[in-house]
Parts: sequence; structure tokens; C-alpha cells
Amino acid sequence: MSEEFPFVGASDAVIQAATETEELPMFKEFAWDFDEDTFLYDKSGNHILLEGAEAIKTWVYKALSTERYTYLAYSWQYGIEIKPFIGLVMGVEERISELKRMITECLMVNPYILSIDSITFNQEGRKATVEVSMTTVYGEVNA
Repeated sequence: MSEEFPFVGASDAVIQAATETEELPMFKEFAWDFDEDTFLYDKSGNHILLEGAEAIKTWVYKALSTERYTYLAYSWQYGIEIKPFIGLVMGVEERISELKRMITECLMVNPYILSIDSITFNQEGRKATVEVSMTTVYGEVNA
């Protein structure tokens, strides 16, 4: 199972072979309730499975919410390194630049994401959010 993380239904060998031939299998990810931070289930209690661009959006959210090197279930390429960044003394522009670099590094491990087009930060009080526009094999995606 660990060789399938963070991708559902495609092992590293399948992704590597598909990348070499330019044909990736349909990207699949379990649906996620972003407000409750938990999986979504259908009326029968089964996981809801997303495909394509919607699955990419869920993967992005989960990758940016997972601290890299913390969980044994994920490979060392999955997640983002935020903990070493907390408490560093740096200017606002330097902080934004470093966060953009970390986000790009986190997301570009996914072979379905072709490029990161823009990263926008919004702040309301003490809460900051990020919006990422990217080009994927399924077209433009905003997450």
C-alpha cells in the first residue's frame, strides 16, 4: 500500500511507465470534506472517488496540509516543509518568496501537474489562505 501513496490506484511503476510514454492513467483521489477535514462518504458508507481535475484539487489540499517527513505512510517526496519555516526572522517579501518556493516544490512531485502558474496569498486577521493556479494534464486548475 505504501507504494501507492499519495496516489490512489496507480503505483510508482505505473506512473513511471506512463510518464515515459506520455500517457498517464486517470488521476483518482478520495473525496475530502475541506471544512471538517475528513473523507466524504456516499449513503452506503463507501468512500466517494473523484477523478481528473477535481481529484487534483483534493490532492493539492492534502499535500499542502501534510508536513513532509512526518508520516511513515507517505513517501519523502509528499508534503510540505513548514515547521522549519515557523519562527524564522525574515522580511515579508522574503517570506512570501520562500513560501512560493516551498509550495512549488511540494506540488511539482505530482506528474499530473505540468506547471505552477501563480500562487496568491490572502490574509484576514491571523488567518492566511493560498490560491494556486496550475496547468495539469486536464487543463487549468485553481486550488
